[in-house]
Amino acid sequence: MGVHAHEHCLKMARREDGTPWWSAFPEPSSSPVKITWSEVARLLQDRDQSQPREFLLVDTRRTDCIGGIIQGSLNIPAHSFYLMRAMLYDLCKQAGIKRIVFYCGSSNGRGPRCAAWMQDYINSVSDGSGSDYESDSGCSAEMTTQVMVGGIRGWVKAYGGKMMEGYDEKTWEHPKPDEETC
Repeated sequence: MGVHAHEHCLKMARREDGTPWWSAFPEPSSSPVKITWSEVARLLQDRDQSQPREFLLVDTRRTDCIGGIIQGSLNIPAHSFYLMRAMLYDLCKQAGIKRIVFYCGSSNGRGPRCAAWMQDYINSVSDGSGSDYESDSGCSAEMTTQVMVGGIRGWVKAYGGKMMEGYDEKTWEHPKPDEETC
């Protein structure tokens, strides 16, 4: 899975030995399905509050996790995500979560990488080999991952602070450069 990296991000994303932070982990093989911010908004708006939630939003930003998060999101920084996959899977399975939607600043690096790692993990535990992972709809009957196109920046551009927790308008007036692969 090739992920585009901006030059300023590459500088910040290097470990002491000069390699990118993600090089310590296996390259993901899955390519998670994309979901638009409008579809995510619909999930939030159409949710029956009397029923358990069947989806989870995961924000993979780290030092740039400022300005707020989408309502109900869990912040798990990409840098530590790979080691948390099994725990997240177990928690989601126990909670009846069927869909895990990942995002980061623009969903061009960290969000897709973490979604792919998670999907690889789901595939590997689905039957021990992942061979019967996909159903007719292309989704796991058990659990699947998606990446929100445009990330939090796309969300804020479309909705401002609506359906966000900790929204800070000043942060979004002059946003810092993306740290997509950092």
